[in-house]
Amino acid sequence: MTGMVYWLDMAGVIVFALSGVILACRSNMDPFGMLVLAAVTGIGGGTLRDLVLGIRPVFWVSDPSYLWVILATVGVSLVGFHYIHRLSRGFLPIADAFGLALFTVIGTHKALLLGTSGEVAVLMGMMTGVAGGMIRDMLAQRVPMVLREEIYATAAMAGGIVYVTLQALNAPLNLSIGMALALTLGLRLAAIHWHLALPVFAWVTLPPKEADPAAPLSTPAKAKERVRMIRRERKTKR
Repeated sequence: MTGMVYWLDMAGVIVFALSGVILACRSNMDPFGMLVLAAVTGIGGGTLRDLVLGIRPVFWVSDPSYLWVILATVGVSLVGFHYIHRLSRGFLPIADAFGLALFTVIGTHKALLLGTSGEVAVLMGMMTGVAGGMIRDMLAQRVPMVLREEIYATAAMAGGIVYVTLQALNAPLNLSIGMALALTLGLRLAAIHWHLALPVFAWVTLPPKEADPAAPLSTPAKAKERVRMIRRERKTKR
């Protein structure tokens, strides 16, 4: 990888590791729990990407600097624990958005270097950006961000498509990276701020015949109203 891409990768590890530390603090975990969440978030997506692409050894085995960066992030966080604990709840999704954008570009770039098709490169970029956060959230017993309402994986996919397209047009590497980062980060931050989401398709349910044969069927309008109520309840809880 070029020097710029390498340092972007390191920046993504730091940001994602910090998001793991923040979630560990809010989940009342000990320092080892903080280290585990920081590690799986920082290198989990890239590890899965390398395994799928058949890269041996995976990136952090051949370059242990990634592990030292994670250790340093956790160490600094322990020293400044009280400051991290006071961060608003909006900081975690914002930090996660920056990590998503960085890792999406890194994953897409690495897949293209290995000669994969554009479609596979986009999927690898999305996997790199999403997988670590999913593992982090599941270990903390939270619904993964990628499965919530706001646009998440879609932002990563859009950024990957832009990167692949610009590289296919022989655009400069700096331009490709900058445009892909801006689009992924912009979409994710916009989704957080305005609660942007893809359409929800609700099932139309049928009432049991034994209970009331004459009961009216659920209509699409009622199903949509139910979805809106669930969204309002989730926003209220936040």
